[in-house]
Amino acid sequence: MDAEREAIPDDIAALKEALAIERARALEIAAELAVARAKASNDSALIAQQKLRIAKLERQIYGQRSERSSRLIEQLALTFEELEADATEDELAAERAVARTTTVRGFTRKRAERQTFPEHLPRERVVIDPPTACECCGGNRLRKLGEDVTRTLESVPRQWKVIETVREKFSCRDCEKISQSPAPFHAIARGWAGPSLLAMIMFEKFGQHQPLNRQAERYALEGVPIALSTMADAVGSVCTVLDPLLRLVEAYVMAAERLHGDDTTVPVLAKGKTDTGRCWIYVRDDWPFGGAGPPAAMFYYSRDRKGEHPQAHLARYAGILQADAYDGYNQLYLTGRTPGPIREAACWAHARRPFFAMADIEENARRKAAGKKEIALSPIAIEMVRRIDALFEIERSINGKSAQERLEVRQTLSRPLVEELQVYMREQLAKLSRGHDLAKAFNYILKRWAGFTLFLEDGRVCLSNNAAERGLRGIAMPEALCIPSLSVCKHWNRVRVVDATRATLSGYRRFHRFRRQVFGVNLVRRAGHNLHRRQYAGFDQTAYRVTCDAQRCGRFGQGQPFAIFFRRSVGMDTAYAAN
Repeated sequence: MDAEREAIPDDIAALKEALAIERARALEIAAELAVARAKASNDSALIAQQKLRIAKLERQIYGQRSERSSRLIEQLALTFEELEADATEDELAAERAVARTTTVRGFTRKRAERQTFPEHLPRERVVIDPPTACECCGGNRLRKLGEDVTRTLESVPRQWKVIETVREKFSCRDCEKISQSPAPFHAIARGWAGPSLLAMIMFEKFGQHQPLNRQAERYALEGVPIALSTMADAVGSVCTVLDPLLRLVEAYVMAAERLHGDDTTVPVLAKGKTDTGRCWIYVRDDWPFGGAGPPAAMFYYSRDRKGEHPQAHLARYAGILQADAYDGYNQLYLTGRTPGPIREAACWAHARRPFFAMADIEENARRKAAGKKEIALSPIAIEMVRRIDALFEIERSINGKSAQERLEVRQTLSRPLVEELQVYMREQLAKLSRGHDLAKAFNYILKRWAGFTLFLEDGRVCLSNNAAERGLRGIAMPEALCIPSLSVCKHWNRVRVVDATRATLSGYRRFHRFRRQVFGVNLVRRAGHNLHRRQYAGFDQTAYRVTCDAQRCGRFGQGQPFAIFFRRSVGMDTAYAAN
Protein backbone atom coordinates (compact mmCIF):
# COMPACT_ATOMS: atom_id res chain seq x y z
CA MET A 1 0.00 0.00 0.00
CA ASP A 2 2.85 2.41 0.84
CA ALA A 3 4.53 1.60 -2.48
CA GLU A 4 1.36 2.42 -4.38
CA ARG A 5 1.09 5.73 -2.53
CA GLU A 6 4.69 6.56 -3.33
CA ALA A 7 4.01 5.74 -7.05
CA ILE A 8 1.32 8.41 -7.26
CA PRO A 9 2.84 11.55 -8.81
CA ASP A 10 2.78 14.78 -6.88
CA ASP A 11 2.49 17.34 -9.68
CA ILE A 12 -0.88 18.32 -11.17
CA ALA A 13 0.05 17.53 -14.80
CA ALA A 14 1.06 13.97 -13.98
CA LEU A 15 -2.10 13.47 -11.93
CA LYS A 16 -4.25 14.68 -14.84
CA GLU A 17 -2.44 12.34 -17.20
CA ALA A 18 -2.95 9.36 -14.86
CA LEU A 19 -6.63 10.24 -14.44
CA ALA A 20 -7.08 10.41 -18.22
CA ILE A 21 -5.45 6.98 -18.60
CA GLU A 22 -7.75 5.47 -15.96
CA ARG A 23 -10.79 7.03 -17.58
CA ALA A 24 -9.77 5.62 -20.96
CA ARG A 25 -9.34 2.17 -19.40
CA ALA A 26 -12.75 2.46 -17.75
CA LEU A 27 -14.31 3.42 -21.07
CA GLU A 28 -12.61 0.47 -22.79
CA ILE A 29 -13.85 -1.92 -20.13
CA ALA A 30 -17.37 -0.51 -20.38
CA ALA A 31 -17.27 -0.78 -24.18
CA GLU A 32 -16.01 -4.38 -24.04
CA LEU A 33 -18.75 -5.21 -21.56
CA ALA A 34 -21.41 -3.57 -23.77
CA VAL A 35 -20.15 -5.48 -26.83
CA ALA A 36 -20.22 -8.75 -24.89
CA ARG A 37 -23.74 -8.01 -23.68
CA ALA A 38 -24.83 -7.21 -27.25
CA LYS A 39 -23.35 -10.49 -28.53
CA ALA A 40 -25.11 -12.46 -25.78
CA SER A 41 -28.43 -10.75 -26.53
CA ASN A 42 -27.97 -11.45 -30.23
CA ASP A 43 -27.30 -15.14 -29.51
CA SER A 44 -30.41 -15.37 -27.32
CA ALA A 45 -32.56 -13.75 -30.01
CA LEU A 46 -31.10 -16.07 -32.67
CA ILE A 47 -31.83 -19.15 -30.54
CA ALA A 48 -35.40 -17.99 -29.95
CA GLN A 49 -35.86 -17.36 -33.67
CA GLN A 50 -34.61 -20.84 -34.56
CA LYS A 51 -36.89 -22.43 -31.95
CA LEU A 52 -39.84 -20.56 -33.43
CA ARG A 53 -38.92 -21.66 -36.96
CA ILE A 54 -38.57 -25.29 -35.88
CA ALA A 55 -41.94 -25.23 -34.11
CA LYS A 56 -43.65 -23.72 -37.16
CA LEU A 57 -42.04 -26.22 -39.53
CA GLU A 58 -43.04 -29.14 -37.30
CA ARG A 59 -46.61 -27.86 -37.21
CA GLN A 60 -46.61 -27.43 -40.99
CA ILE A 61 -45.26 -30.94 -41.61
CA TYR A 62 -47.02 -32.95 -38.91
CA GLY A 63 -50.05 -30.77 -38.25
CA GLN A 64 -51.27 -29.34 -34.97
CA ARG A 65 -51.27 -31.97 -32.23
CA SER A 66 -53.35 -30.00 -29.73
CA GLU A 67 -54.57 -26.52 -28.83
CA ARG A 68 -51.67 -26.28 -26.39
CA SER A 69 -49.13 -26.59 -29.20
CA SER A 70 -50.66 -23.54 -30.88
CA ARG A 71 -50.36 -21.58 -27.64
CA LEU A 72 -46.72 -22.66 -27.29
CA ILE A 73 -45.93 -21.29 -30.75
CA GLU A 74 -47.54 -18.00 -29.79
CA GLN A 75 -45.46 -17.87 -26.60
CA LEU A 76 -42.31 -18.56 -28.62
CA ALA A 77 -43.22 -15.70 -30.94
CA LEU A 78 -43.73 -13.38 -27.98
CA THR A 79 -40.40 -14.45 -26.45
CA PHE A 80 -38.60 -13.88 -29.74
CA GLU A 81 -40.20 -10.45 -30.07
CA GLU A 82 -38.92 -9.38 -26.64
CA LEU A 83 -35.42 -10.82 -27.13
CA GLU A 84 -35.11 -9.22 -30.58
CA ALA A 85 -36.02 -5.81 -29.15
CA ASP A 86 -33.55 -6.27 -26.28
CA ALA A 87 -30.80 -7.28 -28.72
CA THR A 88 -31.32 -4.13 -30.76
CA GLU A 89 -31.19 -1.97 -27.64
CA ASP A 90 -27.94 -3.63 -26.50
CA GLU A 91 -26.43 -3.21 -29.99
CA LEU A 92 -27.14 0.53 -29.99
CA ALA A 93 -25.76 0.84 -26.46
CA ALA A 94 -22.59 -0.96 -27.58
CA GLU A 95 -22.22 1.42 -30.53
CA ARG A 96 -22.38 4.40 -28.21
CA ALA A 97 -19.84 2.83 -25.85
CA VAL A 98 -17.43 1.89 -28.65
CA ALA A 99 -17.62 5.42 -30.10
CA ARG A 100 -15.94 6.74 -26.95
CA THR A 101 -12.89 4.51 -27.44
CA THR A 102 -10.34 3.89 -30.18
CA THR A 103 -9.15 0.36 -29.35
CA VAL A 104 -12.36 -1.64 -28.87
CA ARG A 105 -13.83 -3.27 -31.95
CA GLY A 106 -17.51 -2.68 -32.47
CA PHE A 107 -20.27 -5.27 -33.00
CA THR A 108 -22.90 -5.23 -35.74
CA ARG A 109 -25.74 -7.74 -35.78
CA LYS A 110 -26.46 -9.76 -38.89
CA ARG A 111 -29.99 -9.04 -40.01
CA ALA A 112 -32.13 -10.74 -42.61
CA GLU A 113 -32.69 -8.85 -45.81
CA ARG A 114 -35.67 -6.57 -45.51
CA GLN A 115 -38.54 -7.41 -47.77
CA THR A 116 -39.52 -4.81 -50.33
CA PHE A 117 -42.63 -2.82 -49.63
CA PRO A 118 -45.84 -3.98 -51.35
CA GLU A 119 -46.33 -2.53 -54.80
CA HIS A 120 -49.95 -1.51 -54.15
CA LEU A 121 -48.92 1.08 -51.55
CA PRO A 122 -48.91 4.65 -52.88
CA ARG A 123 -45.51 6.31 -53.28
CA GLU A 124 -44.79 9.86 -52.20
CA ARG A 125 -41.62 11.19 -53.83
CA VAL A 126 -39.70 13.76 -51.80
CA VAL A 127 -36.72 15.25 -53.69
CA ILE A 128 -34.12 17.06 -51.62
CA ASP A 129 -32.83 20.28 -53.16
CA PRO A 130 -29.62 19.44 -55.07
CA PRO A 131 -26.37 21.34 -54.53
CA THR A 132 -25.92 24.49 -56.64
CA ALA A 133 -22.11 24.51 -56.58
CA CYS A 134 -19.30 21.97 -56.53
CA GLU A 135 -18.11 21.12 -53.03
CA CYS A 136 -14.50 20.88 -54.34
CA CYS A 137 -13.88 23.83 -56.64
CA GLY A 138 -17.03 25.88 -56.23
CA GLY A 139 -18.02 25.64 -59.88
CA ASN A 140 -21.69 25.72 -60.89
CA ARG A 141 -21.49 23.58 -64.05
CA LEU A 142 -23.20 20.50 -62.56
CA ARG A 143 -25.03 17.73 -64.36
CA LYS A 144 -27.10 14.85 -62.95
CA LEU A 145 -25.46 11.41 -62.89
CA GLY A 146 -28.06 9.46 -60.97
CA GLU A 147 -29.88 9.35 -57.65
CA ASP A 148 -30.01 7.40 -54.42
CA VAL A 149 -33.49 6.53 -53.17
CA THR A 150 -34.22 5.70 -49.52
CA ARG A 151 -37.63 4.12 -48.97
CA THR A 152 -39.32 4.61 -45.61
CA LEU A 153 -42.61 3.09 -44.60
CA GLU A 154 -44.94 5.62 -43.00
CA SER A 155 -48.52 5.67 -41.77
CA VAL A 156 -51.09 8.43 -41.86
CA PRO A 157 -52.90 8.92 -38.53
CA ARG A 158 -56.64 8.45 -38.52
CA GLN A 159 -58.47 11.55 -39.66
CA TRP A 160 -62.03 12.53 -38.82
CA LYS A 161 -64.25 14.59 -41.04
CA VAL A 162 -67.87 15.61 -41.39
CA ILE A 163 -69.47 15.07 -44.78
CA GLU A 164 -72.15 17.64 -45.56
CA THR A 165 -74.52 16.33 -48.21
CA VAL A 166 -76.41 19.28 -49.65
CA ARG A 167 -79.77 18.85 -51.41
CA GLU A 168 -80.78 22.12 -53.01
CA LYS A 169 -84.44 23.03 -53.34
CA PHE A 170 -85.96 24.58 -56.45
CA SER A 171 -89.39 26.05 -57.02
CA CYS A 172 -91.18 26.04 -60.34
CA ARG A 173 -91.95 29.48 -61.78
CA ASP A 174 -95.04 28.10 -63.49
CA CYS A 175 -96.79 26.03 -60.77
CA GLU A 176 -94.79 26.98 -57.65
CA LYS A 177 -94.09 23.27 -56.91
CA ILE A 178 -90.90 22.66 -54.90
CA SER A 179 -88.49 20.09 -56.36
CA GLN A 180 -85.58 18.46 -54.55
CA SER A 181 -83.26 15.49 -55.11
CA PRO A 182 -84.02 12.39 -53.00
CA ALA A 183 -82.05 11.84 -49.82
CA PRO A 184 -78.98 9.60 -50.16
CA PHE A 185 -79.00 6.07 -48.84
CA HIS A 186 -77.74 5.56 -45.27
CA ALA A 187 -76.79 2.25 -43.72
CA ILE A 188 -78.73 3.14 -40.56
CA ALA A 189 -81.64 5.43 -39.90
CA ARG A 190 -80.90 9.15 -39.54
CA GLY A 191 -77.43 8.50 -40.95
CA TRP A 192 -75.33 10.26 -38.33
CA ALA A 193 -72.45 7.77 -38.92
CA GLY A 194 -70.93 6.87 -42.26
CA PRO A 195 -70.36 3.27 -43.35
CA SER A 196 -66.64 3.33 -42.59
CA LEU A 197 -67.24 4.57 -39.03
CA LEU A 198 -69.92 1.93 -38.50
CA ALA A 199 -67.61 -0.80 -39.76
CA MET A 200 -64.84 0.42 -37.45
CA ILE A 201 -67.12 0.43 -34.39
CA MET A 202 -68.45 -3.03 -35.14
CA PHE A 203 -65.02 -4.46 -35.87
CA GLU A 204 -63.57 -3.04 -32.67
CA LYS A 205 -66.44 -4.44 -30.62
CA PHE A 206 -66.65 -7.94 -32.10
CA GLY A 207 -63.30 -8.44 -33.82
CA GLN A 208 -61.04 -6.79 -31.24
CA HIS A 209 -63.19 -7.37 -28.15
CA GLN A 210 -63.17 -3.66 -27.36
CA PRO A 211 -66.31 -2.58 -25.45
CA LEU A 212 -68.10 0.54 -26.60
CA ASN A 213 -67.13 2.50 -23.48
CA ARG A 214 -63.43 2.03 -24.28
CA GLN A 215 -64.02 3.07 -27.86
CA ALA A 216 -65.87 6.19 -26.70
CA GLU A 217 -62.97 7.15 -24.42
CA ARG A 218 -60.44 6.73 -27.23
CA TYR A 219 -62.51 8.74 -29.70
CA ALA A 220 -62.91 11.51 -27.12
CA LEU A 221 -59.12 11.71 -26.75
CA GLU A 222 -58.95 12.20 -30.52
CA GLY A 223 -61.29 15.17 -30.22
CA VAL A 224 -64.49 13.44 -31.36
CA PRO A 225 -66.74 12.75 -28.34
CA ILE A 226 -69.51 10.25 -29.12
CA ALA A 227 -72.08 9.32 -26.50
CA LEU A 228 -72.10 5.70 -25.39
CA SER A 229 -75.86 5.43 -25.94
CA THR A 230 -75.43 6.77 -29.48
CA MET A 231 -72.85 4.11 -30.31
CA ALA A 232 -75.00 1.38 -28.78
CA ASP A 233 -77.93 2.54 -30.89
CA ALA A 234 -75.75 2.29 -34.00
CA VAL A 235 -74.74 -1.27 -33.09
CA GLY A 236 -78.38 -2.27 -32.81
CA SER A 237 -79.19 -0.65 -36.13
CA VAL A 238 -76.36 -2.46 -37.93
CA CYS A 239 -77.57 -5.74 -36.43
CA THR A 240 -80.99 -5.18 -37.91
CA VAL A 241 -79.52 -4.29 -41.30
CA LEU A 242 -77.41 -7.47 -41.43
CA ASP A 243 -80.08 -9.83 -40.12
CA PRO A 244 -81.69 -10.57 -43.53
CA LEU A 245 -78.27 -11.49 -44.91
CA LEU A 246 -77.74 -13.82 -41.96
CA ARG A 247 -81.06 -15.55 -42.58
CA LEU A 248 -80.23 -16.10 -46.24
CA VAL A 249 -76.93 -17.79 -45.44
CA GLU A 250 -78.57 -19.72 -42.60
CA ALA A 251 -81.05 -21.11 -45.11
CA TYR A 252 -78.15 -22.02 -47.39
CA VAL A 253 -76.35 -23.89 -44.62
CA MET A 254 -79.46 -25.77 -43.49
CA ALA A 255 -80.21 -26.85 -47.06
CA ALA A 256 -77.10 -29.06 -47.07
CA GLU A 257 -77.31 -32.80 -47.57
CA ARG A 258 -74.83 -33.31 -44.74
CA LEU A 259 -73.83 -31.08 -41.79
CA HIS A 260 -70.96 -31.13 -39.34
CA GLY A 261 -72.02 -30.11 -35.82
CA ASP A 262 -70.06 -29.32 -32.67
CA ASP A 263 -69.96 -26.92 -29.71
CA THR A 264 -67.41 -25.34 -27.38
CA THR A 265 -67.37 -23.40 -24.13
CA VAL A 266 -67.32 -19.60 -24.12
CA PRO A 267 -66.51 -17.43 -21.06
CA VAL A 268 -69.31 -14.90 -20.51
CA LEU A 269 -69.05 -11.85 -18.28
CA ALA A 270 -71.77 -11.90 -15.62
CA LYS A 271 -72.50 -9.85 -12.51
CA GLY A 272 -69.60 -10.41 -10.14
CA LYS A 273 -68.43 -13.59 -11.89
CA THR A 274 -67.73 -15.29 -15.20
CA ASP A 275 -70.28 -17.74 -16.55
CA THR A 276 -69.65 -20.47 -19.10
CA GLY A 277 -71.79 -20.34 -22.21
CA ARG A 278 -71.80 -22.51 -25.31
CA CYS A 279 -71.09 -21.67 -28.91
CA TRP A 280 -72.58 -24.08 -31.48
CA ILE A 281 -71.43 -24.52 -35.06
CA TYR A 282 -72.96 -26.23 -38.09
CA VAL A 283 -70.71 -26.53 -41.12
CA ARG A 284 -71.77 -27.21 -44.68
CA ASP A 285 -68.90 -28.60 -46.69
CA ASP A 286 -69.74 -30.60 -49.82
CA TRP A 287 -66.30 -30.51 -51.38
CA PRO A 288 -65.01 -33.83 -49.93
CA PHE A 289 -67.61 -35.68 -52.03
CA GLY A 290 -67.34 -33.45 -55.11
CA GLY A 291 -70.00 -30.87 -54.26
CA ALA A 292 -69.97 -27.60 -56.18
CA GLY A 293 -71.35 -25.29 -53.48
CA PRO A 294 -68.94 -23.25 -51.36
CA PRO A 295 -68.52 -24.30 -47.71
CA ALA A 296 -70.27 -22.21 -45.06
CA ALA A 297 -70.79 -22.29 -41.31
CA MET A 298 -73.51 -21.10 -38.96
CA PHE A 299 -72.85 -20.18 -35.33
CA TYR A 300 -75.33 -20.01 -32.43
CA TYR A 301 -74.93 -19.08 -28.78
CA SER A 302 -76.66 -20.45 -25.67
CA ARG A 303 -76.22 -20.01 -21.92
CA ASP A 304 -76.03 -23.78 -21.30
CA ARG A 305 -75.65 -27.10 -23.12
CA LYS A 306 -79.17 -28.42 -22.90
CA GLY A 307 -80.35 -30.63 -25.73
CA GLU A 308 -83.14 -28.20 -26.56
CA HIS A 309 -80.63 -25.90 -28.25
CA PRO A 310 -79.41 -28.20 -31.06
CA GLN A 311 -82.97 -29.45 -31.44
CA ALA A 312 -84.11 -25.85 -32.03
CA HIS A 313 -81.19 -25.12 -34.36
CA LEU A 314 -81.95 -28.16 -36.55
CA ALA A 315 -85.75 -28.07 -36.23
CA ARG A 316 -86.20 -27.72 -39.99
CA TYR A 317 -83.23 -29.83 -41.09
CA ALA A 318 -83.33 -33.34 -42.50
CA GLY A 319 -80.25 -35.15 -43.72
CA ILE A 320 -76.95 -36.41 -42.31
CA LEU A 321 -75.44 -34.95 -39.13
CA GLN A 322 -71.80 -35.64 -38.32
CA ALA A 323 -71.26 -34.97 -34.62
CA ASP A 324 -69.95 -36.44 -31.40
CA ALA A 325 -71.92 -38.68 -29.05
CA TYR A 326 -73.64 -35.83 -27.18
CA ASP A 327 -76.97 -37.03 -25.78
CA GLY A 328 -78.66 -33.79 -26.79
CA TYR A 329 -78.63 -34.98 -30.41
CA ASN A 330 -80.55 -38.19 -29.66
CA GLN A 331 -83.99 -36.63 -30.17
CA LEU A 332 -82.91 -35.63 -33.67
CA TYR A 333 -82.28 -39.26 -34.67
CA LEU A 334 -85.83 -40.52 -33.92
CA THR A 335 -87.55 -42.17 -36.89
CA GLY A 336 -90.87 -40.34 -36.59
CA ARG A 337 -89.32 -36.90 -36.50
CA THR A 338 -90.66 -34.07 -38.67
CA PRO A 339 -89.81 -32.67 -41.19
CA GLY A 340 -87.71 -35.79 -41.74
CA PRO A 341 -85.19 -38.10 -40.10
CA ILE A 342 -81.62 -37.11 -39.37
CA ARG A 343 -79.07 -39.87 -39.82
CA GLU A 344 -76.23 -40.02 -37.33
CA ALA A 345 -72.67 -40.20 -38.68
CA ALA A 346 -70.17 -40.80 -35.90
CA CYS A 347 -66.64 -39.40 -35.87
CA TRP A 348 -63.76 -41.87 -36.10
CA ALA A 349 -61.34 -39.18 -34.92
CA HIS A 350 -63.22 -39.03 -31.60
CA ALA A 351 -63.09 -42.81 -31.35
CA ARG A 352 -59.36 -42.86 -32.03
CA ARG A 353 -58.35 -40.38 -29.32
CA PRO A 354 -58.62 -42.59 -26.20
CA PHE A 355 -56.62 -45.30 -27.96
CA PHE A 356 -54.01 -42.81 -29.12
CA ALA A 357 -53.59 -41.53 -25.55
CA MET A 358 -52.48 -45.04 -24.58
CA ALA A 359 -50.34 -45.51 -27.70
CA ASP A 360 -48.45 -42.21 -28.04
CA ILE A 361 -44.88 -43.40 -28.37
CA GLU A 362 -43.55 -39.92 -29.20
CA GLU A 363 -45.09 -38.42 -26.05
CA ASN A 364 -43.47 -41.18 -24.02
CA ALA A 365 -40.10 -40.36 -25.57
CA ARG A 366 -40.54 -36.67 -24.74
CA ARG A 367 -41.51 -37.46 -21.14
CA LYS A 368 -38.53 -39.77 -20.81
CA ALA A 369 -36.16 -37.12 -22.15
CA ALA A 370 -37.61 -34.60 -19.69
CA GLY A 371 -37.18 -36.98 -16.79
CA LYS A 372 -40.91 -37.42 -16.22
CA LYS A 373 -42.83 -40.60 -15.53
CA GLU A 374 -43.59 -42.54 -18.68
CA ILE A 375 -47.10 -43.45 -19.78
CA ALA A 376 -47.99 -47.14 -19.80
CA LEU A 377 -48.40 -48.03 -23.46
CA SER A 378 -50.96 -50.63 -24.45
CA PRO A 379 -50.31 -53.05 -27.33
CA ILE A 380 -54.07 -53.28 -27.88
CA ALA A 381 -54.33 -49.49 -28.19
CA ILE A 382 -51.40 -49.40 -30.60
CA GLU A 383 -53.10 -52.01 -32.76
CA MET A 384 -56.39 -50.07 -32.70
CA VAL A 385 -54.63 -46.88 -33.78
CA ARG A 386 -52.93 -48.76 -36.62
CA ARG A 387 -56.24 -50.19 -37.86
CA ILE A 388 -58.09 -46.86 -37.68
CA ASP A 389 -55.21 -45.06 -39.43
CA ALA A 390 -55.54 -47.57 -42.28
CA LEU A 391 -59.13 -46.36 -42.79
CA PHE A 392 -57.98 -42.75 -42.87
CA GLU A 393 -55.28 -43.65 -45.38
CA ILE A 394 -57.97 -44.94 -47.74
CA GLU A 395 -59.98 -41.74 -47.25
CA ARG A 396 -57.05 -39.61 -48.35
CA SER A 397 -57.07 -41.26 -51.76
CA ILE A 398 -60.79 -40.56 -52.39
CA ASN A 399 -61.10 -37.10 -50.88
CA GLY A 400 -62.76 -34.77 -53.39
CA LYS A 401 -64.20 -37.53 -55.59
CA SER A 402 -67.89 -38.06 -56.21
CA ALA A 403 -70.06 -39.82 -53.64
CA GLN A 404 -70.49 -42.85 -55.88
CA GLU A 405 -66.76 -43.24 -56.46
CA ARG A 406 -66.09 -42.90 -52.74
CA LEU A 407 -68.72 -45.52 -51.95
CA GLU A 408 -67.27 -48.01 -54.41
CA VAL A 409 -63.77 -47.67 -52.95
CA ARG A 410 -65.09 -48.00 -49.42
CA GLN A 411 -67.05 -51.13 -50.26
CA THR A 412 -63.94 -52.67 -51.78
CA LEU A 413 -61.21 -51.54 -49.39
CA SER A 414 -62.73 -50.16 -46.18
CA ARG A 415 -65.53 -52.64 -45.47
CA PRO A 416 -63.23 -55.67 -44.94
CA LEU A 417 -61.08 -53.63 -42.55
CA VAL A 418 -64.12 -52.43 -40.59
CA GLU A 419 -65.51 -55.98 -40.26
CA GLU A 420 -62.15 -57.26 -39.04
CA LEU A 421 -61.96 -54.33 -36.63
CA GLN A 422 -65.35 -55.20 -35.13
CA VAL A 423 -64.32 -58.81 -34.57
CA TYR A 424 -61.04 -57.70 -32.99
CA MET A 425 -62.79 -55.27 -30.62
CA ARG A 426 -65.30 -57.86 -29.42
CA GLU A 427 -62.51 -60.39 -28.80
CA GLN A 428 -60.47 -57.92 -26.77
CA LEU A 429 -63.51 -56.58 -24.92
CA ALA A 430 -64.32 -60.06 -23.62
CA LYS A 431 -60.88 -60.18 -21.95
CA LEU A 432 -61.14 -56.80 -20.18
CA SER A 433 -62.92 -55.72 -17.01
CA ARG A 434 -65.93 -53.46 -17.36
CA GLY A 435 -64.19 -50.43 -15.83
CA HIS A 436 -61.02 -50.64 -17.92
CA ASP A 437 -60.25 -47.58 -20.07
CA LEU A 438 -59.92 -49.75 -23.17
CA ALA A 439 -63.32 -51.33 -22.46
CA LYS A 440 -64.90 -47.89 -22.27
CA ALA A 441 -63.29 -46.94 -25.58
CA PHE A 442 -64.50 -50.17 -27.20
CA ASN A 443 -68.06 -49.66 -25.92
CA TYR A 444 -68.06 -46.09 -27.23
CA ILE A 445 -67.69 -47.49 -30.76
CA LEU A 446 -69.73 -50.69 -30.49
CA LYS A 447 -72.79 -48.99 -28.95
CA ARG A 448 -72.84 -46.57 -31.91
CA TRP A 449 -71.83 -49.05 -34.58
CA ALA A 450 -74.57 -47.94 -36.99
CA GLY A 451 -73.29 -44.37 -36.88
CA PHE A 452 -69.67 -45.40 -37.27
CA THR A 453 -70.41 -47.61 -40.29
CA LEU A 454 -72.72 -45.19 -42.10
CA PHE A 455 -69.81 -44.09 -44.27
CA LEU A 456 -69.86 -47.59 -45.81
CA GLU A 457 -73.44 -47.01 -47.02
CA ASP A 458 -73.29 -43.34 -48.09
CA GLY A 459 -70.41 -41.77 -49.99
CA ARG A 460 -71.29 -38.29 -48.73
CA VAL A 461 -70.30 -39.12 -45.15
CA CYS A 462 -66.83 -38.17 -43.94
CA LEU A 463 -64.78 -40.28 -41.61
CA SER A 464 -64.28 -37.47 -39.08
CA ASN A 465 -65.92 -34.33 -37.76
CA ASN A 466 -62.76 -32.25 -38.09
CA ALA A 467 -64.47 -29.60 -40.23
CA ALA A 468 -66.63 -28.49 -37.28
CA GLU A 469 -63.74 -28.64 -34.82
CA ARG A 470 -61.59 -26.45 -37.04
CA GLY A 471 -64.46 -24.00 -37.38
CA LEU A 472 -64.65 -23.63 -33.59
CA ARG A 473 -60.93 -23.22 -33.16
CA GLY A 474 -61.04 -19.45 -33.64
CA ILE A 475 -63.91 -18.81 -31.23
CA ALA A 476 -62.26 -19.06 -27.81
CA MET A 477 -59.79 -16.18 -27.40
CA PRO A 478 -58.40 -16.18 -23.86
CA GLU A 479 -55.88 -13.48 -24.82
CA ALA A 480 -58.67 -10.95 -25.41
CA LEU A 481 -58.50 -7.81 -23.31
CA CYS A 482 -62.01 -8.32 -22.02
CA ILE A 483 -64.30 -11.29 -21.53
CA PRO A 484 -67.29 -11.08 -23.90
CA SER A 485 -70.49 -10.00 -22.28
CA LEU A 486 -73.84 -11.69 -22.79
CA SER A 487 -74.90 -8.99 -25.27
CA VAL A 488 -71.90 -9.93 -27.43
CA CYS A 489 -72.31 -13.70 -27.20
CA LYS A 490 -75.99 -13.83 -28.00
CA HIS A 491 -75.22 -12.10 -31.31
CA TRP A 492 -72.32 -14.40 -32.20
CA ASN A 493 -74.34 -15.88 -35.01
CA ARG A 494 -71.55 -15.69 -37.54
CA VAL A 495 -71.58 -16.96 -41.07
CA ARG A 496 -68.47 -17.69 -43.05
CA VAL A 497 -68.83 -18.08 -46.81
CA VAL A 498 -65.60 -19.72 -47.86
CA ASP A 499 -64.03 -20.15 -51.26
CA ALA A 500 -61.30 -22.52 -50.13
CA THR A 501 -59.41 -25.62 -51.09
CA ARG A 502 -59.92 -28.60 -48.81
CA ALA A 503 -57.37 -30.98 -47.36
CA THR A 504 -59.46 -32.54 -44.62
CA LEU A 505 -57.16 -35.47 -43.93
CA SER A 506 -53.89 -34.00 -45.10
CA GLY A 507 -51.05 -33.48 -42.64
CA TYR A 508 -50.06 -30.29 -44.41
CA ARG A 509 -52.93 -28.21 -43.07
CA ARG A 510 -52.52 -24.52 -42.40
CA PHE A 511 -55.16 -22.84 -40.28
CA HIS A 512 -53.54 -19.42 -40.04
CA ARG A 513 -55.78 -16.47 -40.58
CA PHE A 514 -55.32 -12.74 -40.49
CA ARG A 515 -58.41 -10.76 -39.67
CA ARG A 516 -58.35 -7.42 -41.39
CA GLN A 517 -60.39 -4.30 -41.17
CA VAL A 518 -62.55 -3.14 -44.06
CA PHE A 519 -62.29 0.55 -44.85
CA GLY A 520 -63.29 3.04 -47.52
CA VAL A 521 -65.76 5.85 -47.96
CA ASN A 522 -67.95 3.86 -50.31
CA LEU A 523 -68.09 0.80 -48.07
CA VAL A 524 -71.75 -0.05 -48.65
CA ARG A 525 -71.46 -0.15 -52.41
CA ARG A 526 -68.10 -1.91 -52.36
CA ALA A 527 -69.28 -4.49 -49.82
CA GLY A 528 -72.28 -5.25 -51.99
CA HIS A 529 -69.97 -5.97 -54.91
CA ASN A 530 -66.84 -7.46 -53.36
CA LEU A 531 -67.89 -9.30 -50.24
CA HIS A 532 -70.70 -11.17 -51.94
CA ARG A 533 -68.46 -12.19 -54.84
CA ARG A 534 -65.45 -13.13 -52.69
CA GLN A 535 -63.16 -10.54 -54.24
CA TYR A 536 -60.68 -8.29 -52.49
CA ALA A 537 -62.13 -5.22 -50.81
CA GLY A 538 -59.99 -2.48 -49.33
CA PHE A 539 -57.85 -3.69 -46.45
CA ASP A 540 -56.42 -1.68 -43.62
CA GLN A 541 -53.95 -2.73 -40.95
CA THR A 542 -53.65 -6.24 -39.55
CA ALA A 543 -55.91 -6.64 -36.56
CA TYR A 544 -55.31 -8.20 -33.15
CA ARG A 545 -51.99 -6.59 -32.40
CA VAL A 546 -53.47 -5.21 -29.20
CA THR A 547 -51.79 -7.74 -26.92
CA CYS A 548 -48.39 -7.40 -28.68
CA ASP A 549 -48.65 -10.97 -29.83
CA ALA A 550 -49.17 -12.08 -33.41
CA GLN A 551 -52.30 -14.11 -32.74
CA ARG A 552 -53.33 -16.28 -35.64
CA CYS A 553 -56.73 -17.87 -35.23
CA GLY A 554 -57.72 -21.21 -36.65
CA ARG A 555 -60.42 -21.95 -39.17
CA PHE A 556 -61.86 -24.94 -40.94
CA GLY A 557 -60.03 -24.94 -44.25
CA GLN A 558 -57.37 -23.43 -46.44
CA GLY A 559 -57.74 -21.26 -49.43
CA GLN A 560 -58.53 -17.92 -50.90
CA PRO A 561 -59.95 -14.84 -49.17
CA PHE A 562 -63.42 -15.28 -47.79
CA ALA A 563 -66.02 -13.10 -46.13
CA ILE A 564 -67.25 -13.25 -42.56
CA PHE A 565 -70.68 -11.90 -41.76
CA PHE A 566 -71.18 -11.38 -38.05
CA ARG A 567 -74.76 -10.95 -37.01
CA ARG A 568 -73.61 -7.87 -35.19
CA SER A 569 -70.72 -6.81 -37.37
CA VAL A 570 -69.15 -7.23 -40.76
CA GLY A 571 -65.53 -8.02 -41.52
CA MET A 572 -63.24 -9.65 -44.06
CA ASP A 573 -60.78 -12.51 -43.73
CA THR A 574 -57.75 -13.44 -45.77
CA ALA A 575 -55.90 -16.74 -45.51
CA TYR A 576 -52.82 -18.40 -46.86
CA ALA A 577 -53.40 -20.71 -49.80
CA ALA A 578 -52.78 -24.40 -49.31
CA ASN A 579 -49.27 -25.67 -49.93
